[in-house]
Amino acid sequence: MYEQISHSLLNEILADLSPELEREDLRHFFTRLGANFYSIYCLFHLLYGDREDMRQQMQNLVERMARQYIQRPEINRKSDLEREKNHNWFLSQQWVGMALYSDGFAENLPDLRTRVPYFQELGVNILHLMPMLKCPKSKSDGGYAVSDFREIESRLGTMADLESLIEELRKREILIVLDVVVNHTSDEHEWASRARQGDKRYQDYYYIFENREVPNMFEETMPEIFPETSPGNFTWDEEMGKWVMTVFNDYQWDLNYSNPEVFIEMLDIILFWANQGADIIRLDAVAFLWKKIGSTCQNEREAHLILQLLKDCCQVSAPGVLFIAEAIVAPVEIIKYFGEDAVIAKECEIAYNATYMALLWDAVATKNAKLLNQGLKSLPDKLDRATWLNYIRCHDDIGLGFDDQDIFAVGYQPKLHRQFLIDFFTGAYEDSPARGLPFGRNNKTGDARISGSLASLVGLESALEAGDLERIHHAENLILLLHSLILSFGGIPLIYYGDEIGTINDTRYLEDESKANDTRWAHRPKIDWEKAEKRKQPNTVECRLFSGLKKMISVRKEIPAFADFNNRELLTVANPHLFVFSRFNYNHGSVLVVANFDSSPQHLNLDELNMGGLSRHGVIMDLYSGESPALFKNQLIIPPLHFYWLTDHHRNA
Repeated sequence: MYEQISHSLLNEILADLSPELEREDLRHFFTRLGANFYSIYCLFHLLYGDREDMRQQMQNLVERMARQYIQRPEINRKSDLEREKNHNWFLSQQWVGMALYSDGFAENLPDLRTRVPYFQELGVNILHLMPMLKCPKSKSDGGYAVSDFREIESRLGTMADLESLIEELRKREILIVLDVVVNHTSDEHEWASRARQGDKRYQDYYYIFENREVPNMFEETMPEIFPETSPGNFTWDEEMGKWVMTVFNDYQWDLNYSNPEVFIEMLDIILFWANQGADIIRLDAVAFLWKKIGSTCQNEREAHLILQLLKDCCQVSAPGVLFIAEAIVAPVEIIKYFGEDAVIAKECEIAYNATYMALLWDAVATKNAKLLNQGLKSLPDKLDRATWLNYIRCHDDIGLGFDDQDIFAVGYQPKLHRQFLIDFFTGAYEDSPARGLPFGRNNKTGDARISGSLASLVGLESALEAGDLERIHHAENLILLLHSLILSFGGIPLIYYGDEIGTINDTRYLEDESKANDTRWAHRPKIDWEKAEKRKQPNTVECRLFSGLKKMISVRKEIPAFADFNNRELLTVANPHLFVFSRFNYNHGSVLVVANFDSSPQHLNLDELNMGGLSRHGVIMDLYSGESPALFKNQLIIPPLHFYWLTDHHRNA
């Protein structure tokens, strides 16, 4: 958009570019900068327009963007151009992801490179490497307390090792996701060290206060993230003699984005990793980017402005790179991280569907889909050019952040229901097969979150201990059922490493003093490759799970209706144990997804569904099994803990 003030400023900035930049071929850079500059200027002015140095900071911003564009490898520039032409490429049903720790799935990055064929074998073509940057050994928060944003942890490998891995992945058409922790640094980061030494410039990179007056004002409205292990939101630094905002842990200092230097530094880091080959960058803890007295310091409008500005700047220097928003917040807030009042994603193209994840776990415990169906009604429609990341488990805990009104609507009491879920998944509830662990218990409120691997939470661990074949098959079916729902719901399914072979809780974390108080390490396992090899042995748990998921992924990739173009309709049915929705593609017909969360067979009256005569004009076929399901008087029979991907064979032939 042309606008006189911003256009004039852009001309001034370009006239003042460093001489060495003028000697480079910046044609594409200038084209994109011109197209995006009005938005960049407006956002920067909203955030930093009251500063005397705004003009100079804008100059610094553009020069950083230009330098990173110049350093962008030719293969990535080519990819940028291709993705600009095919801008909906990431909405395809072809994409399936896996998240893993490099030293959990393998020994290190070189060893991980030798394991790449495993991903192809399963059908995974997006690989999310959990954070691997340099962190203090005993204060790493699982890789999220970064002490150097441009250096890989030495025990994992080197930048050359990462380059070699990415080259191998690229040959096999597997994309890579890398993390950038945008909200905070380790207290051992160079910026923090210089702040401790009294450098005012770097003290302004953080929220640092002489006394408790201002921190106390913040504390009045800020919740505690880890009340059990890190109460409060400020830490006294003895060496500096000042208070520092530390929302997560006392060794993680929150960055101060009201300082434009911080924004420019973090953009530079994002573009640095884009240039190392990241196809997708996961932005950690984005809900916390702006702090304001009198608020919860989460989901503030300025946090969204920062993300919009990061996206606009990235579209100039590395437009082929996507952003994932890691914002585990209420549905009405999550949707905003795509960008409001837009058609295309103005902030992040991808967001974690934490609401769906938590609701699936409710259905597991209750054996019905009442809250699942109700809760999804509260999930607003996403933008056309944005997508969900659908997952069952991840490196983090399971929060029970359901809307109280939704819980009331299905006949439960919110506090009692959450306590039931905690008791169920931690095995405290009578007859519960789960072997989960509480995390972040708040003794003041009684609230807690849940840790544990998928296999342990659904009862596979306890079934194996008991040697009960029926319970083992029950747990296997539930694992496959849950995966069927992230693969068919709409978005990019993200499998968590180890789940594909039924990995149970790894209790070795208790032997490490730095991890023993954090139950999340139970589901950050070290893969047993002897166990993984059993995926090739018939009649083993590993084979049944791996083969079932492999087949499911293969079938998904062949179903155009599973591409994500807001082409899903939730269907209300009388049977509370069933979760039912349709996916449709105008050129290739529709798919009816049916899931039974109960341990007994259930039936679905097909006459309830407005599916254009699904059962009357052809043979119903389950796309996953390739067979026709049982019908009785137009009632579909769904076995216990079973799913169907149904299509009318006649209409879709």
